[in-house]
Amino acid sequence: MSFMKRLYSKKFFIANLVLVGVIAGFALAYTGFSRSAARSALGSVTALAESPAASAPAEVKVALSQAEAVQSAFRYVAEKVKPSIVEVRIVERVTKKTSPLDQLPWRFNFPDQGDNGDGQDSAPYQQEGLGSGIIVRQDGKTVYVLTNNHVAGEASKITVITSDEKEHEATLVGKGDSRRDIALVKFESSEPVTVATLGDSSTVRVGDWAIAIGSPFGLVSSVTAGIVSAVGRDQGGPDGNISDFIQTDAAINKGNSGGALVNIRGEVIGMNTWIASTTGGSIGLGFALPINNAKKAISDLIDKGEYQSGWIGIGLSNIDKATATELGADPKKGALAASIFKKSPADKAGILPGDIILKVNGQDIKSTEQLVRIVGDLPIGKAASVELIRDGKAMTLNATIEKRDEKVASTDGNYFPGVIVISLKSEDLDKDKLPKDAKGVYVVNVSDKSPGSIVGLKAGDIITEINEKAISTVRDFYRLINDASAKKIAFTVQRDGETVTTLAYVKK
Repeated sequence: MSFMKRLYSKKFFIANLVLVGVIAGFALAYTGFSRSAARSALGSVTALAESPAASAPAEVKVALSQAEAVQSAFRYVAEKVKPSIVEVRIVERVTKKTSPLDQLPWRFNFPDQGDNGDGQDSAPYQQEGLGSGIIVRQDGKTVYVLTNNHVAGEASKITVITSDEKEHEATLVGKGDSRRDIALVKFESSEPVTVATLGDSSTVRVGDWAIAIGSPFGLVSSVTAGIVSAVGRDQGGPDGNISDFIQTDAAINKGNSGGALVNIRGEVIGMNTWIASTTGGSIGLGFALPINNAKKAISDLIDKGEYQSGWIGIGLSNIDKATATELGADPKKGALAASIFKKSPADKAGILPGDIILKVNGQDIKSTEQLVRIVGDLPIGKAASVELIRDGKAMTLNATIEKRDEKVASTDGNYFPGVIVISLKSEDLDKDKLPKDAKGVYVVNVSDKSPGSIVGLKAGDIITEINEKAISTVRDFYRLINDASAKKIAFTVQRDGETVTTLAYVKK
């Protein structure tokens, strides 16, 4: 059969039809597979682009929502508080001693190495300093900024930089109690400023959120967060500070001093003041002065032009367990009036050396520092109720608070008896260094120019008699020196293995 006949034959036509059908089937199958694969690939891409939270378990979604709520709170606090926190730059005129050691390469590494006083005063020079501050009030155009005294110092020039980066020339309004490290500066602004909301630091509890805002190393409006690690830290502060500091692990560095420590509501609960560090940077031990400790100073400096600290005229001493027992007191409660300033409010009220002060105006006293803070904040000229223990008996006296005069408060000549004694059973004493079968009280300290110093008492003496009357306890000591019938006082002491009788002090 010829080719043309085969081409038009019935069998060939059927074969070709089958072949076309097979080819069409493959084409359709390939097209469907490609679209399916494309849809699968697109679906994979979409799944990868979804938020992890979208597919998280229900309990995780709840936790994430709560975390975002806390984050929103931090954002809100930062936005609201930052405008009320400023940077404080100062220029101070400084003179220091120079020494040949200053030129040696190791002077930088050992900056505390002394020159034994052989150096000479250098020519005065300008030294720049940096800190932070809190806007606490605006009266008309005058804006008041709270900061640390160690920031303001003796500055010859003070510049305040607000959060909008505007610079303002400022002046020192005044300083608070030197033992609290408080200063107030002011500047003029024709525009309203954001004034910080001062909270109540007495409500702060360990574990509370704590947010520190300031200018560490000049980095304006830096915000760090942590918790309140402890409250009532009234030991270890710099320069004899008497504040009961708030401790926090929120990062505080150089330049943060004077800045704010705020709670989760954005209320200022403290002023960042110092850090404990082996490196000079934050290691999670920052300390803020409770804002309640600064409120009176703020009001006094603005309204009266000076800080008026209350004074009662008591020389205080902490007591150990054995000494407290001999005085009939609890060592964890109260503060010992070791000496009294003559003609002071305490003296006029009848408070005597040896009294244990338990309460002032109904407020419990737990330490000497707390008593100083409470008295310092009492209104001048007002009577204060003082609850105490004397010779094991409770009593209440009223003392009219006077304004503290630094000159009067440091005059030891008016300080009776000017001696701090403790029990020979005190755990603070090395019993092996005491004379065998010693009886009496141990002298810990004698104030210069005080009656105790005048008659010749020395630290380390063991007082065995007063006016030839034997004593065996701290209570005996105070009972005899307070004896109104005795016109003069002489002490018999054991010193370096010998018995010595001091000069007699004539009571005035």
